[in-house]
Amino acid sequence: MITGKQKKFIKKNIKKLSLSEIAKEMDISPKEIENYLKKIWRKDKFIKYTQKPSVANSSKGGLKDWLKNNWYIILGLTFLVFLVYANGLNGAFVSDDINWIPNNPNVGNFGSLFQKQERPAIWFIFYFAHAIGGLNPFFYRLPNVLFHAGNVIAIFLLLNLLANRRIAIFTSLIFAVHPILVESVTWIAGGSHAAYTLFFLLSLIFYILSRERVKLYFFTILFFLISLSFSEKAVVLFLIFPLYEITFGSLKKKWKAILPYLIVGVFVTIALLNKIEGKLIGLKIYNYVQPGFDNPLLKIPISITEYLRLIFWPSDLSLYRSELLFTLPQYLTRLGIFLILLLVIGISYRKKRYIFFWLLFFIITLLPTLTPYRVASTVAERYVYIGSLGIFAVVGMILDNLSENEKLKKGIYFIFVVLILALSVRTIVRNRDWLSEDNLWIASAKVSPNDPNVLNNLGDMYTRHKDYQKAIEVLSRAIQLKPNYADAYHNLASSQTALYSQEKNEEYLKQAIDNYYLAIKYNPFLWQSHQNLGVIYFNIKQYDKAIEQLNKAIEINPSNLNLQYNLGIVYLNSGNTQKAKEIFSSILQKEPDNQTVIGILKQIK
Repeated sequence: MITGKQKKFIKKNIKKLSLSEIAKEMDISPKEIENYLKKIWRKDKFIKYTQKPSVANSSKGGLKDWLKNNWYIILGLTFLVFLVYANGLNGAFVSDDINWIPNNPNVGNFGSLFQKQERPAIWFIFYFAHAIGGLNPFFYRLPNVLFHAGNVIAIFLLLNLLANRRIAIFTSLIFAVHPILVESVTWIAGGSHAAYTLFFLLSLIFYILSRERVKLYFFTILFFLISLSFSEKAVVLFLIFPLYEITFGSLKKKWKAILPYLIVGVFVTIALLNKIEGKLIGLKIYNYVQPGFDNPLLKIPISITEYLRLIFWPSDLSLYRSELLFTLPQYLTRLGIFLILLLVIGISYRKKRYIFFWLLFFIITLLPTLTPYRVASTVAERYVYIGSLGIFAVVGMILDNLSENEKLKKGIYFIFVVLILALSVRTIVRNRDWLSEDNLWIASAKVSPNDPNVLNNLGDMYTRHKDYQKAIEVLSRAIQLKPNYADAYHNLASSQTALYSQEKNEEYLKQAIDNYYLAIKYNPFLWQSHQNLGVIYFNIKQYDKAIEQLNKAIEINPSNLNLQYNLGIVYLNSGNTQKAKEIFSSILQKEPDNQTVIGILKQIK
């Protein structure tokens, strides 16, 4: 016979603890609790609760049975992921991919993996991709799709544990096909977000399972550390574990279990804060971001509401998003939406803990990019890869509640199927933007026509297509918007040099030289500008200046043998054969099979 005190305990903890945990706490059998619940609950509510996979069952061999019982859903989810991402697998290297992989001489060097660098795990992925497929982009992009498929399956399992099977299906299907996630899947350089998400979700799943089987706790720590090795942005995820206990468990009882995450999280956060000054300097030199602080009262509401807008209406997706200037009424509207979100989180803590957990999950995962330090873009689609799960999980719960109504069920299912089809088509279309540099920058320019980065890359595209006048037009616009933009000055000079070669107008050559010097002024490490100046001076037979510029380029990039080769050619043409011989002999020591250099040395002798 269940006492009144026990009934109060059951009502208070039925949503937090599993049936076996409650029974253990009260020293009664689970069957007695089930009989009591049958009396106080509606039949459909009792069936829904008893069909929910319990942590206990999942951790004690039941996980194998769960996989056996749900294999067809898992297979279907995996097939859907590959279906919507198939057209993006054979795309080229674009944007950061180019410097990270084809222009990186160490991408296939195993020894370089152990050098001090950020995100070591992603370089292991690149190493194995290189070992299998060389510089074929397919082998670098495929792991991203596999990580994404893994995330979809992990979400299905996680939501089975925290909610029910129907919510799990709704949520994992949306996550599988939503186009806001394309940047983290089809873009090779964005894949670290999909990777660290997978290992964090595994960490959280095993943390939940370890409540019943302590031996599994080792895996949750391991997966959390692997997640950190893919991206420093995973550091804030240590906050999810106390959030889980506050929402579904008992922080008072489980504080020892979350302590290791807190220690690791605080330690890594301090380490990252110590590096922030160096990161800011690097952003200033290479990305031309002016140091300073962004007002969090402006940045946070705008970022959060923009992510919500893109999640619910993913029409204008772009790698760069600079069109975030709002009038006062527009800002106040966004601030109001943000405050409503916070109010819903506060109310849901008492009324609906599930909503409380996932909305806070959405915000917590974005914290590394909401800092007032200018170390991240205000909004970037890849930043919300893991956070979008919080919104999708709430949507899944709403759909589940609506579909419980027999009159609405068929209509809800029909609307959901249409939604999945629409999102899938949008994802397939978005994949095409990442197939080539041209596609990417044309698509980005439609969304952010006044972004200097987009204009610079668009100018480079026009230069490659020999439309030099158009290139000069958009590059000049980029410089007008960002006067210290060294890359744009460099690309502008390259277009002007090409136009000079075409039209033989000396004015273009003069402008090109001036702009290369401006590029060097704003970025002293831009060795390519020194190199191109060296080529210009060589062509107009000003050998001393050519030698000066090439030596400066070599000083910045001493491992580039092509620069040394060019310097040797300049010395050879200037009549200094002895110096040329020294340089070519040095190159031959590093590249003994370089037939071109061997032929030149034979001629010098």
